[in-house]
Amino acid sequence: MVCITAAAQDHAMHDMEGHSHEGHLHDTMVDGKLLVVNPERFDKFVSTLEGKQVAIISVSGMVCDFCARGIEKTFAKDKTVLKVDVDLSGGKVLIAYSQDKNINFEEIQKKILSNGQNATDIQIIKI
Repeated sequence: MVCITAAAQDHAMHDMEGHSHEGHLHDTMVDGKLLVVNPERFDKFVSTLEGKQVAIISVSGMVCDFCARGIEKTFAKDKTVLKVDVDLSGGKVLIAYSQDKNINFEEIQKKILSNGQNATDIQIIKI
């Protein structure tokens, strides 16, 4: 098994799509595991989600807005996702699902990894 860093994978994924991080890399990569969810952003996200559940995903490896938009697009394709919000500065992804959805962290990890980042933790909240 060959392991590459999230940053290296991120560069490879973006370069394949004709995008480079050259000129806009951050000095440090955001590690969502170390940060809390922005309460105002969370309240706005869940304001219309009564009776739903929200997966809060900690993500490391997001270095630019292109990374965040890639994650949003990936989850927007999933018919079971009701709403998604990516907080680049906080290293969090909020994903809303119906109450009956069985949220599978491994599936979420694969989708985020396909964009070149790593999902490091999950918390599920019933709204």
